[in-house]
Amino acid sequence: MNKKIFRSSLLTVCLVLIATIALIMGLLFHFFEKQIQTELANEAVFLAEAVEREGTEYLDEFGSKSNKVTQNNRITLIDKDGAVLFDSRAGASELDNHAGRDEIKAAMKDGEGMSIRYSKTLTEKTVNYALRLSNGSILRVSTEQYTVITILLGMLQPLLIIMIVALILTLVLSSRVSKSIIEPINRLDLEAPENNDTYEELTPLLRKIADQKETIAEQLADARKKQKEFNLITENMSEGFLVIDSDANLLTYNSAALSLLEIVPPADRNVLLFCRAKEFRDVISDVLSGKRTETIMVRNERSYSLIANPVFEKEAVIGAVIVILDITEREKREALRREFTANVSHELKTPLTSISGFAELMKTGEVSEKDVIDFSASIYEEAQRLITLVNDIIKISELDGQNIRLEHERVDLYELSNEVIGRLENEAGKKNVTFHLIGGRAEIVGARKILDEMLYNLCDNAIKYNTENGTVDVLVNQTGDDVNVTVRDTGIGIPAAHQSRVFERFYRVDKSHSKKVGGTGLGLAIVKHGAMYHHAKISMESTVDAGTTITLAFSKK
Repeated sequence: MNKKIFRSSLLTVCLVLIATIALIMGLLFHFFEKQIQTELANEAVFLAEAVEREGTEYLDEFGSKSNKVTQNNRITLIDKDGAVLFDSRAGASELDNHAGRDEIKAAMKDGEGMSIRYSKTLTEKTVNYALRLSNGSILRVSTEQYTVITILLGMLQPLLIIMIVALILTLVLSSRVSKSIIEPINRLDLEAPENNDTYEELTPLLRKIADQKETIAEQLADARKKQKEFNLITENMSEGFLVIDSDANLLTYNSAALSLLEIVPPADRNVLLFCRAKEFRDVISDVLSGKRTETIMVRNERSYSLIANPVFEKEAVIGAVIVILDITEREKREALRREFTANVSHELKTPLTSISGFAELMKTGEVSEKDVIDFSASIYEEAQRLITLVNDIIKISELDGQNIRLEHERVDLYELSNEVIGRLENEAGKKNVTFHLIGGRAEIVGARKILDEMLYNLCDNAIKYNTENGTVDVLVNQTGDDVNVTVRDTGIGIPAAHQSRVFERFYRVDKSHSKKVGGTGLGLAIVKHGAMYHHAKISMESTVDAGTTITLAFSKK
């Protein structure tokens, strides 16, 4: 099964990659070919208007400048009988009669014509556009263009490199994905099937195994012992558990169900009377009609998952089992995920829009050399911003998932702080911000890379949101089994209403100011997740226009 998943993933990715490259190249070639033909027609129209207005003498004067003005385009004027009157690249007398050319015949008949002629090697082609003038003569503009064969041969090496790199990445990722899919199945504990945390699709199978084991146990024990064991199990479940008959009368329940629904032990045995929520009533109605039902109920600002399974005797429904799960935290995490996705999309869209805009202007070819340099610089800056944002997102994802495996070592936070300050001296100098490192040697065991990121982000923020000629104090001290690192600045401060949210991803107190100083909005989020990774505590004090103090408390135990 592992090999089958691996082969399927590998084949799918390879086919998609090949198809995507072929489609993109085809679309781009078609687009640029149409663009060249359109530009050629426009140039012919402009030249025709000039000749109509100033006469054929315009071409004599123009011919001497044709190499500069028309670049690679060739201009030919043909009499209505096919004789060449003017050519920008050869003498008219040296050329044969053009009456038989496809584009000339079409222009004589319809007023305009276009043809494409290929070289003998099929590596180049000539695009010709002819336009009939009012006196019956034909003005033709031609240009040379590489064929798709030449383009493909030129791009063969980079395409092979891309395919090889993609294949290697696909091999690695497909191997990991297939192993991660199979691993939960290999870890199944069939002795305790209900305790397995595995795929939802396996739940019916595991439940059936559990039911069979329970049936065997029931056959071996007497009724009283079975009832006692049943009560013991259900009362120790954190999930709510209800059993009803076909008339919705309550047969048994556990205290967790009452606690989750926030009700007192029911005097009336009908479940529809002690919980009147619409979602709950709909679940009872559906399950007693013979349908397995699952829905979410919101009650008193908490979310509950209701899972109801009918109980059959032959084909008749004789009751149902309802399980109630508190999924409030899961729903909150899902809401945070959606918010994070929306924020990431917004943050990525801004630089991509700028890059697309500059590239579109440069694509027209009408931008001056100075503007091309300026646009290129802007594109580079936006690309660097994208790279920084993606790197920060990757760091957040790794720390959030706790899936990074970094070697832990003894790290002197005083020495590390000094290194970070050294790397930020140039940025600090731009605002005349002065760093003061206070304290002494203080070692902890941790991941040096993550600790470096945490200190760098704290010091970088202290510079960005500081005032001109401000100061940043970095205090490193050791008290007993604890090591504290404090970064204190004399900056603009954080209003009290925002202090509880500044460690959230992409949260910005003042978006206009944050836009001026740059950054991705993920710096303090990285600090927070890095602290969680090292089981450290974060505290913050801030006063508007007075400064901010953030302290990281690490335990050496």
